[in-house]
Amino acid sequence: FFSSRRRHTRYIGDWSSDVCSSDLQLEQSELMSTYSARPADVEQKWFVVDAEGVVLGRLASEVAKIIRGKHKPIFTPHIDTGDNVIVINASKVVLTGRKAEQKTYFSHTGYMGHEKHTPIAKVLATHPERVIEKAVHGMLPKNALARQVLRLKLRVYPGAEHPHKAQQPTTLTLSKREAK
Repeated sequence: FFSSRRRHTRYIGDWSSDVCSSDLQLEQSELMSTYSARPADVEQKWFVVDAEGVVLGRLASEVAKIIRGKHKPIFTPHIDTGDNVIVINASKVVLTGRKAEQKTYFSHTGYMGHEKHTPIAKVLATHPERVIEKAVHGMLPKNALARQVLRLKLRVYPGAEHPHKAQQPTTLTLSKREAK
């Protein structure tokens, strides 16, 4: 069907008879392998983010990136490589557009017709930390690791004080874009 010479040159280069197995082993050892972090390799830092004057979605996307660990070169999707984040001044977060009047949170009691729609302005007035937690939760994957990361690594406080001074958190500055 094919001549023997054509069969050797058909796929990759010229595989003549002078190629020995030691050359092939040398080429295989030079290949790069994908790094997969282990829990012992992960160093967790603490960050403080001031939410005063920051747009909610921009804050949530940055916080989600940090608590998931995507800012680190050792990021591994199935390992918790993220850092701890403390968000202060959650009550002073900014909503763009007409979201303060129009956006609602939906919940269902389990009974037919028992839908609850809570305006975001009411939630901001009573429990401002829930607004940021819910926004960050929406930007994480929906799996067990993301639930664990959200529960253990995100701490949100409505005021400027937090009880985590002993961890010596680093201040993380986000750009405060003006709301339109």
